[in-house]
Amino acid sequence: MSLEILSNPIVIWFLIGLFFLLLELAVPGLIVVFFGIGAWVTSLITAIFHPGINMQIIIFVVVSVVLLLLLRKYVKRTFFGKSELVQDELADEFIGKTATAETDMSTGGEGKVMFNGTLWKAIAESEIKAGDKVKIVSRDNITLKVKSNN
Repeated sequence: MSLEILSNPIVIWFLIGLFFLLLELAVPGLIVVFFGIGAWVTSLITAIFHPGINMQIIIFVVVSVVLLLLLRKYVKRTFFGKSELVQDELADEFIGKTATAETDMSTGGEGKVMFNGTLWKAIAESEIKAGDKVKIVSRDNITLKVKSNN
């Protein structure tokens, strides 16, 4: 019985779909997931109508490509569009604010600044001495670009 079930096309299409969905975790880009869904739709149609292998492949390709073309932008915007908006809002939280230099920094040099109770890596646009108040010009991940607040 254990090997018989693996020869069932319904199970095979289901496992192919599961493989594609798990592969999406390793290969991000929101493309492979639609082939996983296409395989699951093929599995469902195969369970109901019992089409031949050629028709199963056609169903898989057509459903996968149609879902990819129709839904990718919508799903990407829904799940990932908001994260870009949140990052922009976070960047705005830093830009133009005042921090305190913890180390001396030469123009273009690196140092540390204290902002909102947290020590940040910083790159100076101008000569800065420890203890000076600095203005945050931009943020790149965990590095703040600062200039003298004079």
